[in-house]
Amino acid sequence: MAPTLRNAKPDDMPAVLALIKELAVYERAPQEVTVTVKTLIQDGFTDHLFTCIVAELADEIVGMALFYPRYSTWKGRTIHLEDFVVKAEHRKKGIGKMLFDAVVQHAQIFGAKRLEWLVLEWNDPALNFYRKIGAALDGEWQIGKLTEAQINAYSNNR
Repeated sequence: MAPTLRNAKPDDMPAVLALIKELAVYERAPQEVTVTVKTLIQDGFTDHLFTCIVAELADEIVGMALFYPRYSTWKGRTIHLEDFVVKAEHRKKGIGKMLFDAVVQHAQIFGAKRLEWLVLEWNDPALNFYRKIGAALDGEWQIGKLTEAQINAYSNNR
């Protein structure tokens, strides 16, 4: 049986959150996931902050890609692929490539000048996948971020 792809629905968010948590465990940071099903539904389907594509196999969601538009002052429209995961037992079956191809197609329709994502430097399976498709992996840029607590602290101390 071949997997099928479709746009996620609000009812899919428990399965999407489970995939997010599975990815967080793999990335050695399960404690970092604080988003809830309610938040995913609000942000994705009420506020339309992201698009999510799910992969189904025998009525089970086995993978997903979650992405959103960004804007580059140098390039214009871009798409940021936030999370892209296939359940461990369903990897190496082409499902990840199907999901990635769907995101690329969305980026083309959107008129994106760039599709970007982050990947951990030790995630060899992901790095190998991205190299295989010809992606540029940039080791020059550093990621800057503030947590919610740091945002609040900064705001209160300026």
